[in-house]
Amino acid sequence: MAADAPDLKSQLLQTDDEYRQLATKHKELEDRLSELSHKPYLSDPEQVEQAQIKKRKLQLKDRMEDIVRRMRGQDGAHALTA
Repeated sequence: MAADAPDLKSQLLQTDDEYRQLATKHKELEDRLSELSHKPYLSDPEQVEQAQIKKRKLQLKDRMEDIVRRMRGQDGAHALTA
């Protein structure tokens, strides 16, 4: 049986270097986005940065989800052969 998503993500944070690096970068971008969102006004460069951060966060999240799906697939393959 495959692990549920929160357990699998916790496991990946401990065991998968790529997943951990992606999660760390995602958190850094989330923190910066939070800083920008608390400003009453964003300059033009800050607005561009905000848009770029949102796109990059989505890319990181997609890659992290790819890793989760890959691990679920491996768990499923192991369950079928066991």
